[in-house]
Amino acid sequence: MIEILSPTDVRRARDTGALVAHILRTLRSSTTVGTNLLDIDRQAQRMIVEAGAQSCYVDYEPSFGRGPFGHYICTSVNDAVLHGLPHDYALADGDLLSLDLAVSLGGVVADSAISFLVGDARPAESVALIDATERALRAGIAAARPGARVGDLSHAIGSVLTEAGYSVNTEFGGHGVGSTMHQDPHVSNTGRPGRGYTLRPGLLLALEPWVMADTATLVTDADGWTLRSATGCRTAHSEHTIAITDDGAEILTLPKP
Repeated sequence: MIEILSPTDVRRARDTGALVAHILRTLRSSTTVGTNLLDIDRQAQRMIVEAGAQSCYVDYEPSFGRGPFGHYICTSVNDAVLHGLPHDYALADGDLLSLDLAVSLGGVVADSAISFLVGDARPAESVALIDATERALRAGIAAARPGARVGDLSHAIGSVLTEAGYSVNTEFGGHGVGSTMHQDPHVSNTGRPGRGYTLRPGLLLALEPWVMADTATLVTDADGWTLRSATGCRTAHSEHTIAITDDGAEILTLPKP
C-alpha cells in the first residue's frame, strides 16, 4: 500500500518526527561508556509513554523476525547493523552504536536511526562508515521532489556508498510510512535513475542507507532478530523520515537546534 497523507496528517507527522528526533538526541547524549542497552530501551519506553505516543516495535512480528520484538528501540552494536534486540550489554569505549526508533503519534508514524561512537575512542574505519551513511542519506533527500522516481533516490544513495568503497546490500532499505511503519514503496539503497514510483506531495518516506565495512552479506543472530555482518566487520546506519512537498523534501526527524 502507498499512502498519500492529507495536509492535516502531514502536520501530525511533523509532531511525530519531532518526538522521534528528540528521543534519539536525548538517548545519544545520555549514552556513555558503561550504559546498558536495556537501560536505553527503558529510557525510550518512558519517553514514548510520557509523550502519549505508541511504539511501533513492541508488538512488531514480521516474517523475517522471531516476533514479537518486545522492545521499544533497536540497539545495534559494532557488527550488528539492523533490528538489534536490546539485551544485557554494557557499552565499551569505542563501540559503534546504532539506534533505530519508530513511533506513532496522532495516528502517524515517523522512523529515524543514528549511528555514533561511544566514549572517546574514534576508530577511523568506524568514523568513515558513519560518514558514508550520513552523506548517502543527504544525497537521497536532495534527490527527493515531486515528479522524481524512487530509483532517483536509490541511485543517489547507492552512488555515495559505492564511491566510498562499500558493497550495498539490497535485502533491506527505505520504505513508505504513514498510518503504519512499513509501507510501499520500497526504496533500495542502490538503483537506476528514472525507475519506479513517481513521488508526489503527501508521500512520507523513511530513507535509510546502511553499510558493512567489508561485506554485503547479513547473518541473523541467535536471538532471531539482530542482523549482523557475515564477517564480523563493523556497520553503520542512518535514517530520516521525509515528507514530499510541493517544493521538495521536508525532513521530519531532524533535531531542532
